[in-house]
Amino acid sequence: MQFQDMNLSPTLLQAIAQLDFTEMTEIQEKAIPLLLQGKDVIGKSNTGTGKTAAFSIPIIEKIQPEEKNFVHALILCPTRELAMQACEEILKFSKFKKWIKPVAVYGGASMERQIHSLKNGANIVIGTPGRVLDHLRRRTLKLQNLRTIVLDEADEMLNMGFREDIEAVLAQIPEQRQTVLFSATMPPAILAITKTYQTDPEMVQIQSAHKTVDAIAQYYVSVPMGRKTDALHLLLTAKKPNSSMIFCNTKKMVDELTEELCNRGFPAAGLHGDMKQAQRTQVMNRFKTGRCTILIATDVAARGIDVKGVDAVFNYDLPQDQEYYIHRIGRTGRAGKEGTAYSILSGRKQEIEMRAISRYTKASVTEISVPTSAEIKNMAFEEIKNDILKHCQEVPNEDAKALADEILKSYDSPSTLLAVLLQQKISEATKILPSFDIPKPIKKNRSSSVKTVKVHINVGRKERMAPNFILGALVEATGLSGSEFGKIDIYEKYTTVEVPVSESDFIIDAMESEKINGHKVHVKLHEERETFYKNNSKNNKYNRNQKCSSMQNRNFNSNSGSHNRKKRRG
Repeated sequence: MQFQDMNLSPTLLQAIAQLDFTEMTEIQEKAIPLLLQGKDVIGKSNTGTGKTAAFSIPIIEKIQPEEKNFVHALILCPTRELAMQACEEILKFSKFKKWIKPVAVYGGASMERQIHSLKNGANIVIGTPGRVLDHLRRRTLKLQNLRTIVLDEADEMLNMGFREDIEAVLAQIPEQRQTVLFSATMPPAILAITKTYQTDPEMVQIQSAHKTVDAIAQYYVSVPMGRKTDALHLLLTAKKPNSSMIFCNTKKMVDELTEELCNRGFPAAGLHGDMKQAQRTQVMNRFKTGRCTILIATDVAARGIDVKGVDAVFNYDLPQDQEYYIHRIGRTGRAGKEGTAYSILSGRKQEIEMRAISRYTKASVTEISVPTSAEIKNMAFEEIKNDILKHCQEVPNEDAKALADEILKSYDSPSTLLAVLLQQKISEATKILPSFDIPKPIKKNRSSSVKTVKVHINVGRKERMAPNFILGALVEATGLSGSEFGKIDIYEKYTTVEVPVSESDFIIDAMESEKINGHKVHVKLHEERETFYKNNSKNNKYNRNQKCSSMQNRNFNSNSGSHNRKKRRG
């Protein structure tokens, strides 16, 4: 559906057209009509689906010129960046409605300046819960005539500890109002807020939790411990994204990685919650204008950042929440454009997590090799060659011809002259090429002689288990080949499976919280081998001589017992 098909005012449609918005996104198409009718709405929508326009367009449309002297709408956001972004969008949409005056209020900025803006006739206020509450306490923000309140990124506000502030704000606004809530997820705390503060809300749920990743090519690389930064260096150099975002899980890691990449010659800048507002604004301005092409951030700091043209997203650390993976990679591939996401993994545990994310997003994440320095160098040479050949198709001017003839008169080796000229281009293109390579993770060679141990799975014939159910679940959870698993014995209440000794711990970890045929399972070493395996776990292999000796002793004792029983019978 197009915006032109909506019953919107000509001035609003004119502003929308100037922004090159024609086709509505799914959330806009479903939410805008309901919001125009004044209904309470719950919108389940991810970052990058156009929800800011979905709630701001109806708000702008409903404010009349004579209603400019009071706050008509309040929009609560989790971060300063998101509040500023929403305010900027509302300004663009209301370009031809001069009576619309949006004001953003957030911590880390001048309170006096915000008070002045509020007194100057603000009728839409966008802010973080803490600063909005400060203004309410100072009575510099008056909401007695408020008609609409929007809780944007509600799940993130709760994650950041804003619940009490949100409820304190909700307690100070008129009971007769429109309450709108947008959230990427719907945990119990969100549902509790909707039940308490909304009246007969309409649920608008779009199937974009996984669709947003469809336009994004997703890859991962596996590298040895301690080589993640080197791998990132190689990827950035080989892929050459014009603009990229790198995600880390901690502020400390953001600072360390930013410093390391800058030392290696990359134009990188970090962003996290401990930075002062002036620093954050400076970093964002540098990134938006292209002076800094690599932004390194935590999930919380990046929430609300809406920068167009991000070519690639790198997960230096895998997110602690699978939903955050969608938010992260959703920074690229926006507005129908293709994007690319890379995750850098170290160790089996992270490979398991990556597989879980792939299942959750229902998207294919392809393993690729880290580019080698030689490959990157060859790519640089190929680019130089193609550039030169392209210029050779052009006709040189007379000055250039005359200078070339003059040089050739005094120097009779054209190939040497060309090499000298190319040397400058080569030096420029290879100045940050790494002089190292990442060794590929060791893949253990498995054969029929591999040592095995049995694992115990707490489901069996009672739960209607079959070998194909068991094997299918093991292959899906571990990524191992079906041929790497041995004999499967299904008993009444449990099942045993022969697995390679070297992979047993990995398999047990991978099956944690997995389900087989609808039954949640617990996997451990089978008891009859558990003690023996633990005693020999240091070397991770069996002692053949001890095993043979043990078998001989058991046979001898068995025979002796049989002989003694015969004697007693006699």
